Parts: sequence; structure tokens; C-alpha cells
Amino acid sequence: MIDGLDPIIHAPKRLAAMAVLANATTVTFRFLKDYLELADSDLSKHMSALETAGYITTTKSGHGRGATTTYRMTKAGERAYTAHREALRALLDGPQ
Repeated sequence: MIDGLDPIIHAPKRLAAMAVLANATTVTFRFLKDYLELADSDLSKHMSALETAGYITTTKSGHGRGATTTYRMTKAGERAYTAHREALRALLDGPQ
């Protein structure tokens, strides 16, 4: 049962970011930062881990102060997030 938990997604801040992305087509860095109440560097670190795992893609547009970073969950990210949720649900529901 614990084997189904994804260590990349399981970190609370990454799990929260994935939950937001699971319910949106794309999300901006600014929105995630404000919604999750994280510092720029903290959010950047967690989103980089998700991108390295192939769970999200990052798109940057513009330059300087007007630049926008946008995130989108990949198909692999959707599968991993769904599997992680199912493993969490099984763990929390206990033996049946």
C-alpha cells in the first residue's frame, strides 16, 4: 500500500501544487505562489522537482518584470497524481 505513494508528489507543497494543476488547464507562477502562500524560491524549487520528474511542463513568456511563467500537468503527471491519490485513499481508509 505504501509502495503506491509517489515520493515526488507526496511532499505537501508539491501535492498541493498538483491538486491545483489537476483542476486547471494551466496555472501561473503568481497564482500558485499566492494561493499556496509560498516564497518565490520555495515554489520554484518544488516546481522544478515536478518538472524534472516529467509531471509538469513550464512555459515562460515575456522578459523582465512582465514575464509570466505558466505550468501545465502532463499526462504522466495526471497518471502519477491519480495513482498517488488512490494510494493515499487506501492508506487512510485502512484495511477493509
